[in-house]
Amino acid sequence: MDALHERSAAQVARAVNAREVSAREVTDAVLAHVDGIDAHVGAYLTTLHDLARAQADRIDERIRQGETLPLAGVPVAVKDNMCLEGTRTTCASKILEHWVSPYTATAVQRILDAGGIPIGKANLDEFAMGSSCENSALGVTRNPYDLTRVPGGSTGGPAAAVGAYEAAIGLGSDTGGSIREPGAFCNLVGFKPTYGRISRYGLIAFASSLDQIGPLTRTVQDAALAYDVMAGKDPMDATSVSPPPEEPAAGALRADLRGLRVGIVKEFATQALGDDIDAVYRQAYRDLEALGAEIVEVSLPTADYGLATYYLIAPAECSSNLSRFDGVRYGLRVDADDVTQMYERTRAAGFGPEVKRRILIGTYALSSGYYDAYYVRAQKARTLIANDFKRAFAACDLIACPAASQPAFTFNAKSDPYSMYMMDYYTIPMSLAGLPALSVPCGWVTPPGGATPMPMGLQLCAPIFAESLLLGAAHAYEQATKHAEKRKPVFPEGARA
Repeated sequence: MDALHERSAAQVARAVNAREVSAREVTDAVLAHVDGIDAHVGAYLTTLHDLARAQADRIDERIRQGETLPLAGVPVAVKDNMCLEGTRTTCASKILEHWVSPYTATAVQRILDAGGIPIGKANLDEFAMGSSCENSALGVTRNPYDLTRVPGGSTGGPAAAVGAYEAAIGLGSDTGGSIREPGAFCNLVGFKPTYGRISRYGLIAFASSLDQIGPLTRTVQDAALAYDVMAGKDPMDATSVSPPPEEPAAGALRADLRGLRVGIVKEFATQALGDDIDAVYRQAYRDLEALGAEIVEVSLPTADYGLATYYLIAPAECSSNLSRFDGVRYGLRVDADDVTQMYERTRAAGFGPEVKRRILIGTYALSSGYYDAYYVRAQKARTLIANDFKRAFAACDLIACPAASQPAFTFNAKSDPYSMYMMDYYTIPMSLAGLPALSVPCGWVTPPGGATPMPMGLQLCAPIFAESLLLGAAHAYEQATKHAEKRKPVFPEGARA
C-alpha cells in the first residue's frame, strides 16, 4: 500500500471506516507532506492545520459511534473562491486578500459532512479568470510534473495539490474549462457536471450562467465519490436542479464500453496540433474502440464560434457580478475625497490586469447601443451550439475529443490574451451547452524544448444529467490504459516527499 498521503480517496475512506487507520493519522501525514513540499509547488494560499485536525477528530468520533462515511478522513483542497466559514476566501485577488468568510458553501459543507478534511484553500487565477493560474495576485503555483510549467487554470491550486499528493480531492469551479484543463495538465481526472447539478451557493461568482463546481482527483472512482456527495438540489441556489433519480455514479463504473457509441467531432481534427499530440489522441480513440465502443463521426458546425461566444457572455456576467466589489461593503477600500474616486481607486488597486480586461469587455458588450449587437447575438449563438450537441447525441452516447491542444506550457509562454484564450477552445462549447464533461489522462508528450514528458487529457462529454454514464465510461478507459500510473510527480531535491 502507498504511503498515507498517496492513497486515493476511496482507499482512505475504506481504511478509516474499517478503523484500520484514523482520520487524524491520515491528516497528520498529509499536513507533514504539505509542510515539506508546498513551498516548491505553491498549491495553497492558506493551510488549515488546526481546522483539519479538529475535523479529523470529529470524524474519528463519528466512526467510533458506528457511522460509515463516504469520504471518511479524505484530505481535500478547496479552491479559494469557495466560502469556508472562518477562513480567508480571497479569489486570489488583492481586493479580497483579507476577507474572512462568515459561512460555508453548500458543496464544501456536503464534503465536510461526508467526512472530508479541509487541508487548505488553494490558489487560482484571480476570480477564476485564466487558463494557467498565472493571474493569481497572491502566489505562484507550479505543475508537480515539471516545476517550470504551469498547472493550468483557473483551478491550478487544487490540481497541483492533488497531483502532488497534498490532497486526494480538489474542489474546483469550471466556467469554460477551468477543471478539465488543469486535470489534463496535472495527470488527473477533472470533472465538470451538468450545470445546476451541484449547488453554487457560496461560490464567488464569475459568470453565473456558466460556473459549475466539480472535483479533481487521481482516479475516476474518486471523482464519482465526490460527485455523489455534492450533487443535489439546494434551496439556497435557485439554479440547482433535481433531475430524475439515478443510481450513484460510484456504483455505475464499468469495465468496458460495449453497447456505447462514441462520437468523434469532425471539426475537432487533431492533425494541426502536431504529430506527437495527434498520435496520442488517435490512440485514445482506438483504445475506446478496443473497449467495445462503436466509433461514429459527428458534427458540431457552430463549435468554432464557441470562443467568441464565450468571451462575450462570460465577461458580460463578470462585469455585473464584480460590480459588488466597490470598497463599501467588504474587502479592500482605498480612501479618497469622494465616493466616485474611492470606487475608482479601490478597483484600480484591487483588481489585476486580466480581471480589468474582462470587466471592460463585458461592460462594453452590455452598454447602450451595443447590447443587441454583441450580448444578444452571443446568446443566440449559444443556443445554436446547444442544439448542435442535441443533434450529435442523437447519433452517439458520448463525445470524445481533446481536453487541451497541448501539454502544460512554461511560465509566460502565452503572454498575449488571444493565445491564452485559445487554450479553452475544446472545453468552452460544452460549458456553453451546460453539458457534463471530464478530462481523463490519455498519454504523455514531451513538449518542444522540454526534457520531461507531460500528461495529456482526453475529454469525454455526455448529454445533460448523464453523469453516471460519463463516469462509468471514463473508468473503463482509465482502467484499461492506466496512463496516470506511468509517472509520478517530481519533487525538488531537499523537499520532504
